[in-house]
Amino acid sequence: MTLSLPSPPPARTRPLRPPADPARWPDVARLPRASALRTALARRIVEQALGRLPLRIRRESPAVPGQFTASDGRPTLVLHDPDAFHRRIGADGLIGFGESYMAGEWDADDLVAVLTVFATHVDELVPAPLRRLRGAWTRRRPVQDLNTLHGARKNIHRHYDLSNDLFAQFLDPTLSYSSAVFDALPAAHEDLVQAQHRKIDRLLDLARVGPGTRLLEIGTGWGELAVRAAARGARVRTVTLSEEQRTLAVERIARAGQSERVTVELRDYREVDGQYDAVVSVEMIEAVGAEYWPAYFGALRDRLAPGGRVALQAITMPHARMLATARTHTWISKYVFPGGLIPSREALAEQSAAAGLRIAADTGYGDHYAETLRLWRERFLSRTQDVHELGFDHAFRRMWELYLAYSEAGFRARYLDVRQLLLTEGDV
Repeated sequence: MTLSLPSPPPARTRPLRPPADPARWPDVARLPRASALRTALARRIVEQALGRLPLRIRRESPAVPGQFTASDGRPTLVLHDPDAFHRRIGADGLIGFGESYMAGEWDADDLVAVLTVFATHVDELVPAPLRRLRGAWTRRRPVQDLNTLHGARKNIHRHYDLSNDLFAQFLDPTLSYSSAVFDALPAAHEDLVQAQHRKIDRLLDLARVGPGTRLLEIGTGWGELAVRAAARGARVRTVTLSEEQRTLAVERIARAGQSERVTVELRDYREVDGQYDAVVSVEMIEAVGAEYWPAYFGALRDRLAPGGRVALQAITMPHARMLATARTHTWISKYVFPGGLIPSREALAEQSAAAGLRIAADTGYGDHYAETLRLWRERFLSRTQDVHELGFDHAFRRMWELYLAYSEAGFRARYLDVRQLLLTEGDV
């Protein structure tokens, strides 16, 4: 008699991630050169740093995912390829950390939670005696990323001209690509349109935009603020460097019946003339670059008519971190926002004063940006197939997911903030 043993259950597997296109993502598709000593040093520093953080670390094959969730509630970082992970960090620091995620060499059970731990403990990741070696893992920002008149157009094109259809996958119907202001937190997806209108209306109120106001908007986006300002009776001139944004903004303004009140120009803020009763600029300064902040604030001042008001919305970071970041080529500056830098509140005050403006009001909404980013990220992840069909490959989708999660974590950790500011020449 032949005894037949039952077959073992098939292993629970998932397909290996597709390799990154070496033509599109050369530094993701291949591992960087790094000496054995440098890689070993990086491994030691990283493992010691991770050991001090409230995280769990798992090492496993990407083909057999296992269980991510930690029973004690700590978020879990899952290393599929620890050797590649440490080699990339040894060669390129935090740029390597991001490229390792794009390559699928690590994952997390809760990506935002893992990144929030890093953001909360950013000053503790490297022991103080080793911080002198920071230069070995960081690079200077490329000169070609400077926001000269030509460079600014190129940098804006690399981000904002990716595809209007891409941005429509995760933004709400207003196509507002900046922090909303919610009535209450946590927020639901259906709250986002009203929250974006609330944000816009608060800025227009700060600038006292109403019937007959001559308004200059620096940074058009997709036209929602211009539409709402025109609906108040303002005459709006709005400028952008994004051809894709301008094309769609013109269409949306026409559909709203406001073409006679709004002019959309493909123009640098440094090339704008005239004077205006109000100037509004929403999360534009982050793309200007520190070298050009004097030109930006000078333009705000020069375009302002006597008694006029400037309303800004700006992301901020602590001053010491801003100074360190300004000298460093980061994963964000390499892949997401070339040439940009998030200012500190101190930098905003200094640059405003140097231009002859004063900060007359300043309100923060950091928790609201974290919620905005959460809603964007959830919507983006739910549209993976749609994004794929637009022609964006797996490495891009990993990059964009990390960008949204990384940004959300910065606000969750209060490492980042977002503020609405009123600038005036004198008394309000």
